[in-house]
Amino acid sequence: MHQPAEQTVQTPTMAGKVAAVTVAFWAIKIVATTLGETGGDVLSMPPIALGYQTATYLFVAFFVITVAAQVMAKKYHPALYWSVIVSTTLLGTTVSDKLTREVFGTHEVEAYGPTALAIFLALVAVLTVWHFSTGSIAIKRITTRKSECFYWLAILTSNTLGTALGDWLADRLGEQYGFERGALVFGGALIVVGALYLFTKVSRPILFWSAFILTRPLGATLGDILTKPYSQGGLNLLRPTTAVIIAAALVPMIAFWSRKSEIPEAFDV
Repeated sequence: MHQPAEQTVQTPTMAGKVAAVTVAFWAIKIVATTLGETGGDVLSMPPIALGYQTATYLFVAFFVITVAAQVMAKKYHPALYWSVIVSTTLLGTTVSDKLTREVFGTHEVEAYGPTALAIFLALVAVLTVWHFSTGSIAIKRITTRKSECFYWLAILTSNTLGTALGDWLADRLGEQYGFERGALVFGGALIVVGALYLFTKVSRPILFWSAFILTRPLGATLGDILTKPYSQGGLNLLRPTTAVIIAAALVPMIAFWSRKSEIPEAFDV
């Protein structure tokens, strides 16, 4: 029987363009989000201090370039794929900070709650439109450019939400050691999601996006622990130096652990 044109042409060229969801995937994702938190702060805050708006413009350009290259590619390229992930974490950091301190709130009174709520509603809207447009938000069903575009939009939104959640919880847990406590909370939440995956039949795509969101504030709080002053429970490391060190650690992880052809998928999403 003759197959529809979309299945015949697009599926062989589009399938498998996103990274296999393995334990290594989550490890790289956490490091990438830590880099995004630190790297975003490098440009927007002192010593460079371009401000949230200017830094956001630069990261938008980086995101557009990398995601366009990823969508146009015909197969999975680890370096390209993770470059887009990093671009979403960089952009998510400055967008969340701008919304928190310059749109919904001020530098004196940060609006973490309203920002997190607004981005959460945006993510729900993206996932809902994606589902009704393509019939599924499952990662294994990303076989068209439309579904891949929704995938990257959802990733950008979820990483922005993760930044807001990390800042909100750290603020609620106290100025001193709030980031360490936040990291423990988000790490614990990830363990719960993992247990739900292993021992229940909860929707796999929902669990995937829950874990994806939670790894972002975990990485963000870890990044803040490295760079915040001693008075806030941080290690007071210089942001540029920290970003370089994290990037140097991320490169070999991508090179050796994210090759889709060598690592089978560990999660059905």
